[in-house]
Amino acid sequence: MRAIWYETTGPAREVLRFGELERPPPGPGEVRVRVAVSGVNPSDTKRRAGWIGLSMRHSRIVPHSDGAGTIDTAGEGVDPGRVGERVWLWNAQGGERPFGTAADFVTVPADRAVALPEHASFAEGAGLGVPGCTAHYAVYGSGPVGGRRILVQGGAGAVGHLAVQLATLGGAEVIATVSGPAKAAVAREGGARHVIDYRREDVASRILELTEGEGVDRVVEVDLAANLDTDVAVLRPNGAIASYSSTSGPELRLDYYPLAFKDVRIHFVQGYLLPAPARRAAIRDLTTWLAAGQLEVRIAKAFPLAETASAHELLESGRAGGKVLVET
Repeated sequence: MRAIWYETTGPAREVLRFGELERPPPGPGEVRVRVAVSGVNPSDTKRRAGWIGLSMRHSRIVPHSDGAGTIDTAGEGVDPGRVGERVWLWNAQGGERPFGTAADFVTVPADRAVALPEHASFAEGAGLGVPGCTAHYAVYGSGPVGGRRILVQGGAGAVGHLAVQLATLGGAEVIATVSGPAKAAVAREGGARHVIDYRREDVASRILELTEGEGVDRVVEVDLAANLDTDVAVLRPNGAIASYSSTSGPELRLDYYPLAFKDVRIHFVQGYLLPAPARRAAIRDLTTWLAAGQLEVRIAKAFPLAETASAHELLESGRAGGKVLVET
């Protein structure tokens, strides 16, 4: 089968290889999926690059956790009736699993291959795993959101745009921050009631103005180091911050008392490590809302498998404006 892999970390164009690998057989409790579309996430590019000293856990890695395709073989103990089922995938690669979806075929535990709604495309399915489940856990990790005010920092990104939609579908009033007019339109289309351009406006002042000084109940955070002071300033007492990234500063400076005086909770969200109940809830809601046509997965660009290095470079550039895909 055709595949992309790397055997050392480094820049995409230097370390990613394209060639033939042996087609993997499914083990007990697994299915093999003929991959139609592979989804690229920041976690994939960071692992490949060796970001913050990340090391290779395996001698060879086929990247990408996300994908969608069709089950072509069922392993021992799996209902053979699943063969031919269209599915979306989560956590295909990572941890003890070195081989992801950047290949013609991938094997995964059967529960990581989720039935794709009939009218949903493989491209949409390939955008649900990491960004969809991360967004769902960030929004709902502290409980239901009906009647709450939620701030989504970075409301036009892959995770942020889904978080805006998921919070809105759950009955929350959403305020989103963005970096310009085009992204403001994306956040509004997702359901944000208010959108703030953080490059032109003082975010904290604007939020307090919009909420008549009350602030927000929760924050979904894309860059905790950059935005922590703002988040604390606009959070109501007993509020929560769900942060899924802190790229600008992996080391945080916490001013204890502003957090303590509001009884603020900080939830460090890791999309690969959702507790089982949270994972089930995310899969249920993402699939249900996608089937109903209520959820949009924004696609930036799709590349052929042989051009996976270009896909990584586009994502790393920060100019993607949606999910970056690789088609097999």
